[in-house]
Amino acid sequence: MDISKRIAEMKKLPGFVDNVGMILIHNGTVRSWSRNTKKSVAALEVSPDSKKIETIRQELMKREGIFEIVIEANSGQFQPGDDLLFLIVAGDIRENIKPVLAELLDRVKAEALTKKEIMAE
Repeated sequence: MDISKRIAEMKKLPGFVDNVGMILIHNGTVRSWSRNTKKSVAALEVSPDSKKIETIRQELMKREGIFEIVIEANSGQFQPGDDLLFLIVAGDIRENIKPVLAELLDRVKAEALTKKEIMAE
């Protein structure tokens, strides 16, 4: 995802100027080590559930102050350093936006992504 391009597109949406005072972004990448074991990771296989991701997005779009949520979850096998997950949350004020980004991230990772680490030899 070209984050700058997506934000520029979002800024063209009707109502942006009147409803957005903050945009928060998450750019998840592949770590070179396992979160659980700290062992070296050679690659990561990821499979997103697009329907579940959209369900979560639609639910969180109803929260107070939220103007737009953009999610891009890549699928396939990735190397350390590769981009995996992009989240963009735009809305009125930080008190409304920060908790939505945190919940969005936690829920997408827990409910809508399947990951398998391929350990380095």
